[in-house]
Amino acid sequence: MFGSLIGAVVSPTHRVRGRGKPGTFTQRRGSRPRTRRPASVALAAAACIALAACQFSRPAEPALPSRTVSSSEFSALDAAGVERIRSELRARLDLRSGKLTKAAVGLTDSSYGPEINTRREGKIALSIAAPKGTIEARTDRIRFNTTDARPDFSQVTYFLTASSADEFFALIRDGVQKYGIDSDPAEGWISSASADPRMRSDFSITSGTSTGLEVNYDLRFDGSKDTQVIIVHILPAE
Repeated sequence: MFGSLIGAVVSPTHRVRGRGKPGTFTQRRGSRPRTRRPASVALAAAACIALAACQFSRPAEPALPSRTVSSSEFSALDAAGVERIRSELRARLDLRSGKLTKAAVGLTDSSYGPEINTRREGKIALSIAAPKGTIEARTDRIRFNTTDARPDFSQVTYFLTASSADEFFALIRDGVQKYGIDSDPAEGWISSASADPRMRSDFSITSGTSTGLEVNYDLRFDGSKDTQVIIVHILPAE
């Protein structure tokens, strides 16, 4: 490259192809020879051009990878999010709009929701931000109902457990007070269960909507067992 640049700069005369021997050049008659430029100037110019070319073609240094920091106060439901819920035993869901979209929890619209079971690890402190207030519970099992054709979850389901009838009744009354569940059928069922401690019953209490979501308590009671269960369904309020 340096040789071609220098040759172009230091050519002493304007040459044209003449009638001499093939492949030779002759000087045009009557033309005045041009002044020869100093070789040092030509070399310096060529060096500058070459240096500039090297500088412009120098590859850029790769950028350092940036760290993605999640600042959301709500839980994700992808694999990493579920693992975090299991390890921290804490979950917070955003249903302030009345529904929970898959995109908001890091899933694609065709994804199915996970089922989170932490019976071995302990109970999860679950918090659901509703349009009006918050739904809170301690649970070891959470489900997310949906299909692969909808972009949101049709309902969130979690399980409450009690080790005695009195504890079970207290959970029911807590739902009446906090979420607007109908008190008349709730108290009627409690009276029946109190009168027959060995009673077996599957009973769904009329839903409450005071939080802006529909909260349904589905009772699973068997007086002969040590653990009683309430299946809580959280749905968009109509």
